[in-house]
Amino acid sequence: MGAVTPSSPSSSLPSSPVKSAHTPKQDRSRATRQRLLEAAVACLAEHGWAGSTVSVVAERAGVSRGAAQHHFPTREDLFTGAVEYVAEERSAALRALPGQGRAEVVAALVDLYTGPLFRAALQLWVAASNEAQLRPRVTELEARVGRETHRIAVELLGADESRPGARETVQGLLDMARGLGLANLLTDDTARRARVVAQWAALVEEGLG
Repeated sequence: MGAVTPSSPSSSLPSSPVKSAHTPKQDRSRATRQRLLEAAVACLAEHGWAGSTVSVVAERAGVSRGAAQHHFPTREDLFTGAVEYVAEERSAALRALPGQGRAEVVAALVDLYTGPLFRAALQLWVAASNEAQLRPRVTELEARVGRETHRIAVELLGADESRPGARETVQGLLDMARGLGLANLLTDDTARRARVVAQWAALVEEGLG
């Protein structure tokens, strides 16, 4: 967004220096908000909902509790913001996946589901199951991310969903990736996962033709 340029010397609009004087403060505010959201996601991934209080998040972000409450007055506000942040970051990560061969796409999708963003999302799901104020927002955003994930997977895999079984093949791949993400919470069995991914890549190739 650019600064307003007066149409004539006699214009009564404030000159650009007035706006620029406020920009550093606004930038600092945005940076603080970003740090809080990133800290909230990291705390959820590492400590779960019970261990992720506003004070813990504020300390991790390097800001005071008062500064945290200025941006997010309640714990629910903070973690609702974290829900949105995680959803946006997961969507961005999906959109950034390079167009490669199908085996590479399968592996990249699994990597997303076994990474820290998915781990944080899982903690949000658990929290939402017990927190009525979070549940509608988490449900809404997960539905949106799910639709976008499927659409991007179809595009990257070059799937023709008019073919019988093609849609189910893509959805099965995503369900498998989500299952590996859940298993990864307990143990990092990289070697076994690599064999599963290789088998699924072959199944996807066969299923999509």
